[in-house]
Amino acid sequence: MEAVRLIRVGRRALAESQDAPDIMREAWQAQALAQAIGSRLAMLGPPEMRGEALGLCEAGARGSGGSAVPVVGAGGIRAAQLTELGDVRGALMDLGALLGDVGIALVAVASESFEEGAYWQCMEAIDAADESRDRVLEILRRLPERNGLTDPGPEPGSDSAA
Repeated sequence: MEAVRLIRVGRRALAESQDAPDIMREAWQAQALAQAIGSRLAMLGPPEMRGEALGLCEAGARGSGGSAVPVVGAGGIRAAQLTELGDVRGALMDLGALLGDVGIALVAVASESFEEGAYWQCMEAIDAADESRDRVLEILRRLPERNGLTDPGPEPGSDSAA
């Protein structure tokens, strides 16, 4: 599935989240998607932005790994469905917006949390989303101004989605 479509699914799911576990799950999903997009850009993107793309991949991994991995649910890990970036600039702009939305939602969860462990889990997730968003903005800043910079998608005969 194309990145912008996956990001829009994530934004919709975050907007429909009703409670703290749902919001945490969507934050995790967004970070997993940031990791996947960063990985794909590091492999296929212009050489001048590969370092930042690796940084996005690493930041996404920090936000989607560890012991606080939520139960993902019936839909599975959305990032595993990524097959192409399509319009790279559009995908990065949408990803930055998603990560900003995640940060705002997590601040609300943290402010309503009565449990210290849950509060600190939110703080770590906020930091991870903020770092990922910073990486996205840096990639956008460095992204060449080529018209039509797109990811061609999976190679013929390939089963994997980067």
